[in-house]
Amino acid sequence: MMNSFVNFKDQVCVVTGAGSPTGIGFCTAKILGQLGGKIAIVATTDRIYQRASELEEMGITAKGYIADLMDREQVKAVVKAVADDLGAPSVLINNAGMVQVGVEEDFTSILEMTYESWDQSINRNLNITFNVTKETLPYMVEQEYGRIVNVSSVTGPVVSNPGESGYSAAKAGILGMSRALAIEVGDKNITVNSVLPGWIGTASQTKEEAVAGENTPLKRSACAEEVANAIVFLASKEASYITGEALVVDGGNSIQEYKGPSEYYY
Repeated sequence: MMNSFVNFKDQVCVVTGAGSPTGIGFCTAKILGQLGGKIAIVATTDRIYQRASELEEMGITAKGYIADLMDREQVKAVVKAVADDLGAPSVLINNAGMVQVGVEEDFTSILEMTYESWDQSINRNLNITFNVTKETLPYMVEQEYGRIVNVSSVTGPVVSNPGESGYSAAKAGILGMSRALAIEVGDKNITVNSVLPGWIGTASQTKEEAVAGENTPLKRSACAEEVANAIVFLASKEASYITGEALVVDGGNSIQEYKGPSEYYY
């Protein structure tokens, strides 16, 4: 375990949506593990086992789990398995959502959108966070300690795009749920916060998104580790008096009115 301002020694940390080797979830899991946490990572495909092996090769206690977190019975089973295998979870990083391997995103306008598409977006981007939180929370209440960090987005709570009404509604809904829950469990030494990433340079970033990142005040997209660092701090014991907050990690993009090429304005 590295020497650090924060540490997660002997804490069981659950990170969802950690299947991608370049994603925010896996990067967060690595940092939590390097800081002493016992890591449970969850994804929808068996690539999660490779991620778990990579953590173990780093000397981290880790185990991977496959589950469709939109299926509440699977959520119950996987959270119980984590508790049986590693111990009661005290840290939960709800990172799953946005995209799923083998499932295409639907950028249809509300006028053309099907009810099924709307429901799928809400299920994937909001209900997953609720489902995993609902099943993990009793362990935290019993311990009288917990840290929940929900990965939302600037899309929805702060800004939006055409064709992203379902995604925007879901990500904004995460903030409302987080604030209510923060009030409900604050007296049990459990904090609930959200991180709102902007343009992130992961393997799934499109060419257009990369260009948008170049027009932020910092003139680049974030790397996954920069978002993970914010998540890890909010998940730490040291963030003990921060709850119900929404931390924007977007390189200042949302504070600027003009977001085009600098040669045309600033």
